Amino acid sequence: MRLIEDPKWELAILATVQGFYERLLQEPVGADVPVPAGLDTISLQSEHDVLGTLERMRRWLRLLDLAITPAMLRRAFTPDTDAEIAEALLRYLARKKDTSDFNRDKTDLVATFLYRHPRVPGQWDRRGYGLDGVLPLSPFEIALIEILAETDVPSLHEDHVQVLRRFAPLQDEALAFQELNALLDSEIISRVRELKQSLEMSFYHPGVLTTIASYNSVFGQKFDELFRVAVKEIKHFASALEEQGGSILGTVDGVDVTVEHISALQDNELLKIDYASALQKFVRVSKLKKVLDKRPPIRITQTIPLPVRKKHVAKATPSPVQLNIQSLRSLVTPQQIAAEESRLQKIEESIRVFVRVANPRMRQVVPMRFFNLTLSLAEADAFSADYLGENTLRAKIAQTLMRSVAVVARMTTGLEEANRTENSESLWRLHADSLVVLLALEQKFAEQANQVLTEVRQAELAAELQNLELSLQKLRDRRNVVINVLTAQHTLQQS
Repeated sequence: MRLIEDPKWELAILATVQGFYERLLQEPVGADVPVPAGLDTISLQSEHDVLGTLERMRRWLRLLDLAITPAMLRRAFTPDTDAEIAEALLRYLARKKDTSDFNRDKTDLVATFLYRHPRVPGQWDRRGYGLDGVLPLSPFEIALIEILAETDVPSLHEDHVQVLRRFAPLQDEALAFQELNALLDSEIISRVRELKQSLEMSFYHPGVLTTIASYNSVFGQKFDELFRVAVKEIKHFASALEEQGGSILGTVDGVDVTVEHISALQDNELLKIDYASALQKFVRVSKLKKVLDKRPPIRITQTIPLPVRKKHVAKATPSPVQLNIQSLRSLVTPQQIAAEESRLQKIEESIRVFVRVANPRMRQVVPMRFFNLTLSLAEADAFSADYLGENTLRAKIAQTLMRSVAVVARMTTGLEEANRTENSESLWRLHADSLVVLLALEQKFAEQANQVLTEVRQAELAAELQNLELSLQKLRDRRNVVINVLTAQHTLQQS
């Protein structure tokens, strides 16, 4: 099935990638990167020929891609990097359908960054278990499904499923290593790289990226730990040797390694380089470590500086300015409605999968990308119902509850996305547009829900009526929050 795409949405994503790429290239170029006519920030904000601009942007990014290496991305992505940028870059890389090592390594790095830095701390650690002991979709995979909802993701072949099953044993193998030498001698890095190459286009499937990002996170933490220990011991020995008047630590590949060499060794910088390109340097460190292993270790203590708490400055709130929500709803196009309907269906299906296989005690808390979605008992029962295809009142009730939950989830996600991009006018307006589309959908859905409520009252189903009213009240509350946020932003723009 071909996905319904919004050219303005894709252009906004590519503009985010363009801005990020251009900032990365400022240092090596020594100046701002010259931007083609029509692709500067001002032109993009006033652009009317969206499709033409989109094609020029794609060509421009293909050129920038040649200059941006995985190592540059590794250096650029820090804990302070905005997740919105990483998500935009992941969408861009996944849409390229490029199986080259270059593109795959970038995608690998971005997905791992998102896994290591969840928007909600500990979000990826939550798990639900099915009655048969089978794990449902992991929270991170649900997040990737949302991020790549507009992308035509590849199918996952059975032989590639078998490849994924090899990552868990490899992860256990990596965790068992106690020193850098043994880890590098095992050639686990090259073995895993070959597995990733064998996945071909399936590499860009959310399930594959989830498996790989999880492995990378565990392996990377173990590798960094062992590498830092090795470098620390080498530096300690170099310091002691220098105090005794010595200068040569040992010989590696026929070359003397001096105290000056070790003084210039920056482990933090080495760890920012792509593992594949830095492997030779890691091996040299490993070989030097083997030479020094015959010497007694030198132990010293190390203090760890505590982080400084940042202070928040309160902002004055201007008086509200009236915003015509009904007028905004009327501007929503059928294409926007269709695209949002597609997203809601995917959310319903994701929640349905989770609820059906989760432990009964955990199925009412569904991990989403930014938050945990809490379901009522009736809503959870609706998602696990096996009669949704019936032309009956109970099926209508279940479908109404499911859609109410999905719209609440989408509105909550949209609010969080808008909140996190408030410093970027173009991205904020894009998320605000999505919220307006959701308001239009909510109004249409409310009319349909009222018809179901009428049938339930006529059937005198008191419990079902109460469950529906509670769920719809949650939706109205969320709708009001969306309206308040849009009104507040409108007030700031008018003040």
